Amino acid sequence: MDAITLPQLALFVATLGLAIVSPGPAIIAASQSAASRGRRASMPYAMGLAVGASLWCLFALFGLTVLFRWMPSLFVALKILGGIYLLWIAFQMWRHAADPLDMAGETVSGPGFARGVALNLSNPKPALFYSAVIMSVFPSLHGAAPAVVYGVALAVELGFYAAVTALMSTGPVRRRYYGAKTWIDRIAGALIGALGLSLILRH
Repeated sequence: MDAITLPQLALFVATLGLAIVSPGPAIIAASQSAASRGRRASMPYAMGLAVGASLWCLFALFGLTVLFRWMPSLFVALKILGGIYLLWIAFQMWRHAADPLDMAGETVSGPGFARGVALNLSNPKPALFYSAVIMSVFPSLHGAAPAVVYGVALAVELGFYAAVTALMSTGPVRRRYYGAKTWIDRIAGALIGALGLSLILRH
């Protein structure tokens, strides 16, 4: 524990928070699901997204990025598979963009926890991000320190995705979403599709 200080944790949380809210497939998917389905149906999906993202931190702590350096072809393969999955998500969003919604309230079910985990595991780039941040902020980790870092990362991911879902499922946001659902879903699908293509093409 003596390897970790409060200023280090504060810097880690701030850096991670800025990365989470930057435009990416997970935050787009979480926002679209919350606006279309409501908080109750979308929160399991959001928690899955958070856990999926935090797993990259765990993998970084246990040396996955070292494996990527030794076997760059593995990283490329994961990026291509992840990009294909994101393209599938984008296609589904575009395909169902014009589907009507129940205006009476929240839907009962959404994509679910496992779909959230899968979406955030489809992009291996966060492993490199976590590795770089951890090495920069915590130059020396030993003992229980890695568990503390992972616990903080998980808490931040859960908190941010829960907050985004709660915000995007509010009445005013949902009413604006209903008014432009087709175009919002198509734009969200196009953005996720573009990110998927970028993941495949940028080796």
